[in-house]
Amino acid sequence: MTTTGAIAEAGARGAPGGPWWWERRRGFVLDVTLALVSALECTAEGIGFAKDAGLPAAVGFAIGLPAGASLVLRRRWPIAVVLLSIAITPAEMGFLLGIVGLYTLAAADVPRRLTVVLAGASVAGTFVVTFVRFHQDMTEDGYRPGMWLIVVFSALMALGLSAPPVLLGLYVGARRRLVESLRERADGLERELALLADRAEERAVWARNEERTRIAREMHDVVAHRVSLMVVHAAALQAVALKDPEKASKNAGLVGDMGRQALMELREMLGVLRTSSDGAVAAQSSAAESQRLAEVAAAASARVSVSAAAAGADEAAGGDGPCLDGLEDLVGQSRAAGMAVELCVEGEERSHGARVESTAYRVVQEALTNVHKHAPGAKAIVRVAHREDEVALQVENGPSDGGADVGLPSGGNGLVGMRERVSALGGVFVAGVTDVGGFRVSAVIPSGEGRMAA
Repeated sequence: MTTTGAIAEAGARGAPGGPWWWERRRGFVLDVTLALVSALECTAEGIGFAKDAGLPAAVGFAIGLPAGASLVLRRRWPIAVVLLSIAITPAEMGFLLGIVGLYTLAAADVPRRLTVVLAGASVAGTFVVTFVRFHQDMTEDGYRPGMWLIVVFSALMALGLSAPPVLLGLYVGARRRLVESLRERADGLERELALLADRAEERAVWARNEERTRIAREMHDVVAHRVSLMVVHAAALQAVALKDPEKASKNAGLVGDMGRQALMELREMLGVLRTSSDGAVAAQSSAAESQRLAEVAAAASARVSVSAAAAGADEAAGGDGPCLDGLEDLVGQSRAAGMAVELCVEGEERSHGARVESTAYRVVQEALTNVHKHAPGAKAIVRVAHREDEVALQVENGPSDGGADVGLPSGGNGLVGMRERVSALGGVFVAGVTDVGGFRVSAVIPSGEGRMAA
C-alpha cells in the first residue's frame, strides 16, 4: 500500500492542524519565529534610521516593529508582505522581510507576471538604495571610485538579495505542484484499481454462478429423463411380475442398463472435472457442485445416480456430446417405457454445430420427460425441421388417457432450463397448453456460430 489516497487523507485528518490559515502547527511556529526575528531586525534598523534622519527613536520603533511582524502574514497575503518590504527599502529596513517575502511570493500560486513585476521592483529599490548609500559612504571617507564600480557593486547587491529567494521559491513551488499532481494521479489510479478489483470479483462470482447453473441444468435434464424412464419401467415391472415373467425380466434388464449407463456418465463427468487443468476457479467449483448434485440425485432415485452434465463434460473435454442423431434412440427409450411417441424429421439432415445439436437434443429429452411425468399414457409427436440457418423443434402431446401415475416428482425447473439453453444460443422458445388439453414445446435455434449469444 502507498501513502496516497484514502490512507493519506485519513492520516491528514488525523494529524493536528494549525490555527487560522496554517495547515500545520510547525508552519505556524516557523512563521511566528521569523516574524519575531524580522520585527527585532526592523526595529533596530528603524531606530538607526530615525537617528540619522533626526527623528525620535520612538518613530523608528513604531515603524519597524509592525513592519517586521507583518512577516507572520506571508502565507496568507504574500503580495502585501512584498509590497511592504519594497516600501520600507528606502529606510534600509526589512532585509529578512524582503528575502522571505520574495521566496513566499515565488512559491505561491500567484500569476507569474505579478511575481516578475514585484521582484523587479524589489531589485530596483535595492539597487537605488545601495547605490546612494555606497556613494555617500565613499564620499565621506574621501575615496572616489569610478561610477562603474558603484553601479556594478549596487547591481550585484540587488541581485544577490532578490534573485536567490525568487529562484528558490520558483523551484519549491514547481516541485510542490508536481508532487500534488503525482499524488492526485496515484489517488486516481488507486480508485481505478479498486474499481477494477470490485468488477473482477463481481465477474468471478457471476462466472461461478453461471457455471453452477449450467451444471445443475445439465444434471437436471439427464437425471430427470433417466430416472423417469427407470421409474416407469419399475412400475411396469411391478405390474407384470407375476403375470408375464418374460416381460418383467426384459424390463428389469432395461432398468439395469439405464442405471449402468447413468453411473458411467457420472464417472466420466466427475473425472473430467477433477482432472481439468484449464482452470479456473469456476471449473473447480463446478466439479464440487456437480458431485454434490449427483449425490442428491442418487439418494432421491433409490441409489441410481445419473450425471446429466454429459454435455458440460463434452464441452470441457472437447467431445461431441449428445446430438440430433441420437433422437432415434431417445424416442426408442420412451417407446420401450410404454409411451406412444412418433418422430418426424423434415428437411435435409446436416450438422449444426456441437452446442446447437446438444441443446436441441436436451430440449427434446426434457419435453419427453415432462410427458412421462405429467401426462402418463398420452401420445406424443416429436417434429424436427432442418432449415438453412436454423433448426426448429416441436414436441406436442395430447391429454393424458388416465394411465397409472407412477408418482414422479417435479422440481419445476424443466421449462426454465430449456428456455435458458435456447436463449443462450440466440434462439426462441415457446411452451404452453394446447386447445385439446395437451402441451406443446417449440424451439427455434440458429445454427450459425456467429449468431449465437455470448
